[in-house]
Amino acid sequence: MFEDTIAKDWPFVRGDYTVVDPLSHICVVTLASDMNPLENVCMIGSCKTENLGIEKIIANTITNVNIRYILICGQESRGHLSGNTLLAVYKNGIDDNGRIIGSEGAIPFIENIPVHAVERFRQQVELIDHRGLVDTQKIQAIVGEYRSKGEPFSQPPLILEFTKKKKRHSVQQEITHGDMMIASDILMDSVSGVIFT
Repeated sequence: MFEDTIAKDWPFVRGDYTVVDPLSHICVVTLASDMNPLENVCMIGSCKTENLGIEKIIANTITNVNIRYILICGQESRGHLSGNTLLAVYKNGIDDNGRIIGSEGAIPFIENIPVHAVERFRQQVELIDHRGLVDTQKIQAIVGEYRSKGEPFSQPPLILEFTKKKKRHSVQQEITHGDMMIASDILMDSVSGVIFT
């Protein structure tokens, strides 16, 4: 059964997470909060960005059909709003330009995953929204309720070539004192709106 429900070399992409039980039906996304691994969870980890972080969640989910539920908890990532964006991609999908419909995040784009993979993610899982919840006992109780609930998804793991696209714009510009800091390693030119990492 393990071979039928989980892609070879799973987890498919690296990230800030811990795998506990690949056969569990629930993953925990802790947004900007750091939490220790919990019992009976498939994987647990943070998601601080509304683009690459969500792409990693999608890729690792659709390559393990045991995953049927994703619990979103922890504190929201300021500016990026990765929890809001994860819920938006689940509810609304993406438009023709890869923009996550309904996201309030700063850069809500899926650029490295095809539309059919996003749609598969939306079919495979149910999201459980507990943004702001950091009480590990309550989180563990939710995990206990969902870890064996239901059956693995009815289709085989969906394998992707997860390659980054070339950046759309190549801008060389010196960042001035008037620019805005979005995160510790992300700055935005307040006049042009260009993001620098």
